[in-house]
Amino acid sequence: MEAEDFFKYKQFSLDKEVKQNLLFEHLRSLHSKHLTNSKEYAKICKNLFTQPVQTIYDLPYLPVSVFKNHDLKSIPENELFKILTSSGTTGSIPSRIYLDKQTALLQTKALSNIMQYTLGKERMPMLIIDTVGLIKDRNSFSARGAGVLGMSVFGKSHFYLLDENMQLNESGLDDFLKKHKTQPLLLFGFTFMVWQYLYEQTIQADLSNATLIHSGGWKKLMEKSVDNKTFKQKMRDKFGLSRVFNFYGMVEQVGSVFIECEQGYLHTPNFADVIVRSPYDFSPVKNLQEGILQVLSILPQSYPGLSLLTEDLGTIHGEDDCLCGRKGKYFTISGRMQKAELRGCSDTFAYTN
Repeated sequence: MEAEDFFKYKQFSLDKEVKQNLLFEHLRSLHSKHLTNSKEYAKICKNLFTQPVQTIYDLPYLPVSVFKNHDLKSIPENELFKILTSSGTTGSIPSRIYLDKQTALLQTKALSNIMQYTLGKERMPMLIIDTVGLIKDRNSFSARGAGVLGMSVFGKSHFYLLDENMQLNESGLDDFLKKHKTQPLLLFGFTFMVWQYLYEQTIQADLSNATLIHSGGWKKLMEKSVDNKTFKQKMRDKFGLSRVFNFYGMVEQVGSVFIECEQGYLHTPNFADVIVRSPYDFSPVKNLQEGILQVLSILPQSYPGLSLLTEDLGTIHGEDDCLCGRKGKYFTISGRMQKAELRGCSDTFAYTN
């Protein structure tokens, strides 16, 4: 089965048995491909994962931090199409993700499949809570820039709330809202940007006809005691925004986003999955038990990012039976792992160059 075949199915439509078989077949093939074409990946697997890959739980999983210190790619230089870099904290080393055209195309199709399920196929006037300066260099993107560019295709008549100096363009916003006051609107921004540059400003606007899609930056909001529930309530109170959907994703697996449903759960699309592992011995834990989130995706064809151990704690709440009607696993994120726990994971995955 080719990666393209996963897009022949309606999104969130595969039940557990069918999905597991299709996904495992492709992931195992992809694992073999990267073993052959990435010396770094083969070295990690040889040193740390010696058991045969007989189920999806046996697939090697790389810590996301490995992309900060190692160039992991499975393509020759002449096939390199684009390099993505993670945002990271100030002073930290960013991850570098190497894409060929096939992987970039798959990521675009995947994101389109997921977002159309929530937004529909009609493009709406779009307010982007960020600066247009993010997407000037089309050959190399930060995670924020890639996110903004990827989401921009679902809107039209785009208006960026911030100028290139990160200053609020209030007059431009007034004009945008007046022009499109009778139309449904699409809003997009990273969570901390939405809070800082929209909610905390003096802006007064009726956004009751809008849908807000947002992601990332929760650490900064948690420091202000703002969780997902509080965020939604504040957006409703100030702007009349009732359609607010968070999504979980990362630059190391761009395109495989897990979007929130109307019940408040994140969902796995047809071409991706999650496993929750114990922070003590990395064994899979049962549903409703918290652990380290592992994310799997068929999209990373040009680099070995098919199975990653994140630095986030999550809980799987069920599979195929969410009240929203979507098939697949549904889960929540409860926060980042503590530094001590992160060092433990890093030690576990340390290997000699």
